[in-house]
Amino acid sequence: MNLETLTETGAPQPPLYSLKDLVLYALKLGTVGFGGPVALIGYMYRDLVEQRRWISEADYKEGLALAQLMPGPLAAQLAMYLGYVHYRNIGATLVGIAFVLPSFLMVLGLGWLYVRFGGLGCMQAVFYGVGACVIGIIAMSAGKLTAKNIGRDKLLWLIYLVSASITAVTASEPVWVVLGAGVLVWLVRAPPAAFKGGGTTYSMAALSLLVVGVDWPVLAEIGSFFAKAGAFVFGSGLAIVPFLYGGVVTEHHWLSEQQFVDAVAVAMITPGPVVITTGFIGYLIAGLPGAVVAAVATFVPCYLFTVIPAPYFKRYGRLPEVVAFVDGATAAAVGTIAGAVLVLGRRSIVDTPTTLLAICTVALLWKSKKLPEPVVVASAAASGLFIFPGSAQP
Repeated sequence: MNLETLTETGAPQPPLYSLKDLVLYALKLGTVGFGGPVALIGYMYRDLVEQRRWISEADYKEGLALAQLMPGPLAAQLAMYLGYVHYRNIGATLVGIAFVLPSFLMVLGLGWLYVRFGGLGCMQAVFYGVGACVIGIIAMSAGKLTAKNIGRDKLLWLIYLVSASITAVTASEPVWVVLGAGVLVWLVRAPPAAFKGGGTTYSMAALSLLVVGVDWPVLAEIGSFFAKAGAFVFGSGLAIVPFLYGGVVTEHHWLSEQQFVDAVAVAMITPGPVVITTGFIGYLIAGLPGAVVAAVATFVPCYLFTVIPAPYFKRYGRLPEVVAFVDGATAAAVGTIAGAVLVLGRRSIVDTPTTLLAICTVALLWKSKKLPEPVVVASAAASGLFIFPGSAQP
């Protein structure tokens, strides 16, 4: 009776779960949650809204909208917001850590194995198959994101195609493309005449937040770069791939193209957020300290982009100016993913077997919507052991 009275009078409904319950759920999802950001946010809705009813439909939708509006990995930010709903900053912090930690530990282990055994024929053969398969997976993800976010909107299609072309030609994701696309759609759909209220200014100002890289002198360059990646990449976790490629391979020359493709492959075969590939990349650059700095620097901005605007999002999140900006930025981000398919494909699809593996991956995922991606990746790894050009050599 008290619960009904509280709800009817507009007072906050007390949580039906403890913070420990939610943290343990996030830990489990981060450990066994395969399938990428779309699958992960679907699991959260099924488990927390429909089945356990810990989170209301309204709170879930608001969290998803905020995660889509702010730069950073979609699934991780949604998990943080759901932790914030009833337990505020401490909830967002613990849930975020629990969600990311399992996959981070996994990529650390894989990084250790990769560094020590990467030169062996069997490791090369595995990534020969997996690399081609990953291109197929990214291509399918790009198609799904395009259909979901672009639709039939001509302006968004124009932004999408321009962004994809720039990424394909320059092998990078310039920040100005994403931000410029957001501003363009904002000006077209909600011009400055409607921008007189102070609330919108406050909301848009949150987009300019940037966390400075961690304060370790030796690792400052790594921290600065990955903080920028976490602060300026819009869309799903895959949107960070072209941005990382431009910085890690083209600009800083920290990794070779093959190592970068292998890093993306590692993110695909581990559960949790795809963005955790930054931990693997950091390990290849500077060992354990590099992995920690890269991962922390990537996730701290998205954490701040979640907890700082959360109290104001109910009031300002649906304003036309804000919605228009995120539509444009998301269209550009999805375009960069499509462009990244071409950039990475040039390195991973090198002969007839890898071409066939990529095509088979797309065909399998297209035909069987419920086929787990890790199963496809594992099959590609096994295929690589048999068809790798050097596998027949002693």
